[in-house]
Amino acid sequence: MTPASFPSPAEGVWQLGPFPLRAYALFIIAGIALAIWLGERRWVARGGRSGDVTEIASWMVPFGIIGGRLYHVVTSPQAYFGDGGEPVRALYIWQGGLGIWGAIALGGVGAWIGCRRRGIPLPAFADALAPGVVLAQAVGRLGNYFNQELYGRATDLPWAVEIDRQHRPADLLGQQTYHPTFLYELLWNVGVAVLVVWADRRFRLGHGRAFALYVAAYTVGRGWIEGLRIDPANDVLGLRLNEWTSLLVFLGAVTYIVVSARRRPGRETPEEIEARRTDRAAPRSTEEVPT
Repeated sequence: MTPASFPSPAEGVWQLGPFPLRAYALFIIAGIALAIWLGERRWVARGGRSGDVTEIASWMVPFGIIGGRLYHVVTSPQAYFGDGGEPVRALYIWQGGLGIWGAIALGGVGAWIGCRRRGIPLPAFADALAPGVVLAQAVGRLGNYFNQELYGRATDLPWAVEIDRQHRPADLLGQQTYHPTFLYELLWNVGVAVLVVWADRRFRLGHGRAFALYVAAYTVGRGWIEGLRIDPANDVLGLRLNEWTSLLVFLGAVTYIVVSARRRPGRETPEEIEARRTDRAAPRSTEEVPT
C-alpha cells in the first residue's frame, strides 16, 4: 500500500452457511429500494397516489435488470462468446456487468407497461423518479468497488485505489493503484441528483423534462469517466462504444428538453394526472360495464 491510496475491500462475498451474500447484489437492491422510496415521495408530492411507484417498480425493475445485462453482453461479447469465453457466464449477473443504457431503455418499457395499467402519464412519472434513479446508480457503484472492477488507468494520485493482483489487467500486473472511476461516477451521480431536484423546484419541470435533464447531465460525466476506464470495451473510431452512446443520448435528451418546453410548457397539475387516470380506468360505454 502506498501512502497516498486507499485499499479495496478484502472480500466481496460472505458465506451465510451454504448461501453466498454478495456485496454487488446488496448494493443493487439498496439502490432500488432508495429509488422506490424517494420516487414514491416525489410522486405523491406531484399529485400521484401512494403505492403507484411500488406497483410500477414490479414491472420496471425486472425489465431494467434484464435490459442492463443484455446491453452489457451485447456490447462486450468477447468474455462470453469469444475465444475461451464461457456463454453461460452471460447469466451470472452477480459477478457484475449491468449496462445503464440497457437498464434505462428496457426499464422504461416496464415503466410504460406499469403506467398504462394504472392510467398514469409516463413523462410525469419519470420526472418524479429521476433523482432516485441516479442515486440508485450511485449506490450501485459501491458494488463495483467491492468487486474491484470498472476502475481506470494506473495513477499515483492521493485518492488512487489499490487493486489486488488477480483483478488487474495482464499488462499492468506491476502497477498497484488506479483511478477509482466507480467513485468518480458515484460522486457525479449524487451531484446530478442534487441538480435535478434543484432545477425541478426552481423551474417546475414537467412532461419528462426532469428525467431528460438527469439523462443529459449524467451523460456528460459518464463521457469523461468512460475515457479513463481500462476495462475491455469495443472501440468505434477511436472512442469506446459507451462514449458514443453518451454523446448520442446527450443530444437526444437536450433536444427533447428544448422541444418539450416549447410544445408543453409548465408542469402537469395533480388534477391533470388524476383526470388521466380516471379516463383510462373508466369504461368506454355503459355497455362495457361488467355485470
